[in-house]
Amino acid sequence: MKTVAAYCLAALAEIAGCFSFWAYLRQGASPWLLLPGLVALSLFAFLLTLADSPAAGRAYAAYGGIYIAASLFWLWGMESVRPDRWDLAGAAFCLVGTCLILFGPRPA
Repeated sequence: MKTVAAYCLAALAEIAGCFSFWAYLRQGASPWLLLPGLVALSLFAFLLTLADSPAAGRAYAAYGGIYIAASLFWLWGMESVRPDRWDLAGAAFCLVGTCLILFGPRPA
């Protein structure tokens, strides 16, 4: 559960950090918004190190599905765009992959 919590918090930090650049470059927001964005991206990188995985690549691969689902929540909650059935189906498919990577049996 610690890993799933770390992934959820990492996704929020990554999306917020990346959105600060989006807002600055695409929406004309203040460049000062980049400072908390950089802090959020640093927090994102730190949080991924909390994943219970001996290999970074596996931790990042499993994180991908969480990131996709969190991005759709961001789309809906922060940008007021409701995900459609294809968004939701794609996210569900990715979360199945995340579960396979996280909880699949590993040879001893």
